[in-house]
Amino acid sequence: MPATKVTIGDNGSIKIEGDFEICDSQGGVFGLGGRSSIGLCRCGASQNKPFCDGSHRTTGFMDKVVARELPPPKPKV
Repeated sequence: MPATKVTIGDNGSIKIEGDFEICDSQGGVFGLGGRSSIGLCRCGASQNKPFCDGSHRTTGFMDKVVARELPPPKPKV
């Protein structure tokens, strides 16, 4: 198992487990209180963004996720 596992839940959050840190766009690190598992909001309705607060359950957020292969990245010019 990799050091970090990311699971995209059907109709729910992005779950991150393992050894990780979460940073804002300026490089500031969120204090996670020693957690080794966290949920990130995917529906946009959380009052605690970027973290999930379960709002997807009451907003009707629906998005089924199926793993797939991504195409190769485009060359940088």
